[in-house]
Amino acid sequence: MPPLLDVQNLQTHFGTIDGVVRAVEGVSFHINAGETVGVVGESGCGKSVTAMSILRLIQTPPGKILFQGRDLLELSEPEMQAIRGKDISMIFQEPMTSLNPVLTVGRQIGETVVLHEGLSAREAEQRAVEMLTLVGIPAPGRRVREYPHQLSGGMRQRVMIAMALACSPQLLVADEPTTALDVTIQAQILELMRDLKTRVGAAIMLITHDLGVVAEMAQRVIVMYAGRKVEEGTVEEIFLNPLHPYTRGLMGAMPKLGSSLHETGRTKLTEIQGQVPSLRKPIIGCAFASRCPGVTDVCRKIAPAIEQKAPAHWVACHYAERAMAAA
Repeated sequence: MPPLLDVQNLQTHFGTIDGVVRAVEGVSFHINAGETVGVVGESGCGKSVTAMSILRLIQTPPGKILFQGRDLLELSEPEMQAIRGKDISMIFQEPMTSLNPVLTVGRQIGETVVLHEGLSAREAEQRAVEMLTLVGIPAPGRRVREYPHQLSGGMRQRVMIAMALACSPQLLVADEPTTALDVTIQAQILELMRDLKTRVGAAIMLITHDLGVVAEMAQRVIVMYAGRKVEEGTVEEIFLNPLHPYTRGLMGAMPKLGSSLHETGRTKLTEIQGQVPSLRKPIIGCAFASRCPGVTDVCRKIAPAIEQKAPAHWVACHYAERAMAAA
């Protein structure tokens, strides 16, 4: 069965005064129907740009983006508008800036169903009440007439999820859905997404820098660095046997529950030395070479191809076998 979404050699570049920024460079991946795939990496590695490229919210990039067998990059803008919000929805990173401050939350949720399902204004408001009820907002009949500034951060995020799910999409792109939320609200939002995925049956592309969220929510993980995919595998493979030095660095930087109780004392978190290379200049060799503790001359001269090292594990590293042997 073909994947729901199949991204092939995606390249998203931006022209600036200082030169061309290669935000996404040759990224390929797929998402199956009903699957949750986590996309991880530090800020500026191309996660959000990849998501916006899929929805064509930015300039049309080279490559292929096949959704249900149709190349989204070949569709007209009206055809693309018919897909956004209906078949593919997105939860944006900042709900306060993504929601319109001068429209009620009910109006904003209702706009989607009016556009895609042709409901009347009264029917759209009723659907908005139903969606606010579904995402667990109390007193939805009153909240539907309130404005974003009248809601808490957690409620605004729930409104964003309600908007994204109003037309029962087949693919939900969640860009840092728990950013700036406290731990309790974050847990509630994740539980809500898990529950709604079961009810609606949508596949989820979960963009985050929080590996704990990925471990809890995803079946597969894509690790991005400097606009490139450097590792991909199942959650079990990535967490138990990370092969790329960048992935191992991310794992080492993640706090581990109970580590301070060991006899050896507190465990110091790993720091990835150096800075992400400039995306305005062509990168020769491995993009991670300047920060890698095991770098060699080969790494600085030749970019490693992404290769399969296990049945469900791909990595772009010249020395992946060495990491496998040491595991």
